[in-house]
Amino acid sequence: MRRIGVGLLLIGATYTPSAQATLPNAADHSIAQFLKQDDAQHPYRALRRLEAVNGSRSGWLEAMTEYSPATGFQYQITGEGGSGYIRDKVLRGVLEGEREAIAKGEVARSSIDRANYAFQAIGLDAEGLANVLLSPRRKDRTLVDGTIFLTPTDGDLVRLKGRLAKSPSFWIKNVNIVRSYQRMGDAVVPVSLESTADVWLLGPATLRMTYEYSEIDGRPID
Repeated sequence: MRRIGVGLLLIGATYTPSAQATLPNAADHSIAQFLKQDDAQHPYRALRRLEAVNGSRSGWLEAMTEYSPATGFQYQITGEGGSGYIRDKVLRGVLEGEREAIAKGEVARSSIDRANYAFQAIGLDAEGLANVLLSPRRKDRTLVDGTIFLTPTDGDLVRLKGRLAKSPSFWIKNVNIVRSYQRMGDAVVPVSLESTADVWLLGPATLRMTYEYSEIDGRPID
């Protein structure tokens, strides 16, 4: 749940802190509740749709994705369209990068915990969510310099907004992300990712990825 994942490494949306944040004590409570939660990745099955735009080129693909501790991350493309370059170099790259990172055990490097981040409570915003600043403890392309938004009572992660602490490569700069989460049964899981980046010689690029879960922890999702 607290692990950001390789999908964040490519592209985001700019974050402006809420001017209405108040009550830091409530946010402190949310941080404590958030850090108590299980950080293990839950087995799941989900249909993902990925869309990307770079200049005049755009492409999309849909893939059935699965994860389990025994088999790792797997995906199967079920539909695609648009630019072949975008599909092959960007969208398949996102899925393949996630598969390789999980296989190599690298996902823990992105976990939102005290080993990777310093936390600073801001308070509650107009939505009633606890706003917490994240300060990465090192320059790492798997970490985000930004803000998490938590439910004040349970500390469930609702959104993550910010910029990657380190550019993923010479070719890709200024990577901003917005990732949304939702509780489904006993798990808090990502439901969407939006990102932007500057690609050298190719200009601005955008990526959007959504998840439609059919199974989590071996149980069907309605």
